[in-house]
Amino acid sequence: MIRSIFTKLHPGVLFASLFVFFESYAQPITTPRAPSPAAKVSQTIGISKISVKYSRPAVKGREIWGNLVHYGYVDQGFGSSKQAPWRAGANENTIVTFSHDALVEGQAIPAGSYGFFIGVHKDGTADIIFSKNHSSWGSYFYSQDEDQLKVEVKTLEVAHTERLTFDFVDIGNTSATMVLDWEKRRFPVKVEFDVHEIVLANARNELRSVTGFGWQGPTSAANYCVQNNINHEEALMWIDKAIANTRNFNTLWVKAQLVEQMGEGSAAMYDEAAQMANNRQLNFMGYTMMGKGKNEKALEYFKLNTERNPDDPNTFDSLGECYKTIGETRLAIKALKKSLSMNPPANVKANSIKLLKEMGVDTSEYEKAS
Repeated sequence: MIRSIFTKLHPGVLFASLFVFFESYAQPITTPRAPSPAAKVSQTIGISKISVKYSRPAVKGREIWGNLVHYGYVDQGFGSSKQAPWRAGANENTIVTFSHDALVEGQAIPAGSYGFFIGVHKDGTADIIFSKNHSSWGSYFYSQDEDQLKVEVKTLEVAHTERLTFDFVDIGNTSATMVLDWEKRRFPVKVEFDVHEIVLANARNELRSVTGFGWQGPTSAANYCVQNNINHEEALMWIDKAIANTRNFNTLWVKAQLVEQMGEGSAAMYDEAAQMANNRQLNFMGYTMMGKGKNEKALEYFKLNTERNPDDPNTFDSLGECYKTIGETRLAIKALKKSLSMNPPANVKANSIKLLKEMGVDTSEYEKAS
């Protein structure tokens, strides 16, 4: 149909018709975005994530603060906002997304996506604004009524940053500081998550799925509680469920640590775990007991490992280290020399030589063998 129409037209008219046709129906190709390219940055804290989607204008020798970026809140001459803050970037809204409920500068903010704006002030302070409207263009339609959260921060002076950049600094286990750097000014915003509660809530949900049908899921949930010394009663329920499914070293080891934290008797459970432990696990148990100052129990596990694995030089190196720790110098030297006589791996050999030197033993014969 289209072809039959075009064949009846004069060549000049045909060209004009083709132009109109493609202008009406065709889509343009994707081309680079200029002069402020799009960017996205994110940071994970615990199992939560903060992400920022923004555009990156450049300084290009311009006066930024109080000129290109207005101070305070102004009527930009377009849109519905008569008191507009800075859009904190270029083009569309800068959008900040929190995967979970968070604290921003100590104030609560629900999980979700927000339009991000800044009221920049001459005195070095700034209003950080998270708006429930994140779909508008720039701040032309900003409304204070749509603010989810507004906090004040003090800006900092930094090295020149040509292109506007969002980043995360001071990253810890439960918090990070989101920063916007442009020209020589930094806008820092501290974000915190209740990591333990978020992890536990996620664990409860995951354990209702297939993850909860084996022993690994409940064990990992209980182990998280052990590693952070929290939520003991629920952790005990999880590890008992895991043990009912599979009684092995991993499940018993986690429960032994848990009941120890709860102030209950754990020795029998540690010993049962040791009976199921392999070489590496038993060695780990010995060092864990040394770390807790339970050197006699550590010695028991190291001895057991040498009996089970008499051809492994590492077991004798560990036994020698334990003897040295408890002051049994003669037995320590004997165990470490035995380890060295068994052609140990380089790391084991280095440790044995180091321990012997610390006890005043001449190790030149072993070092020459290197």
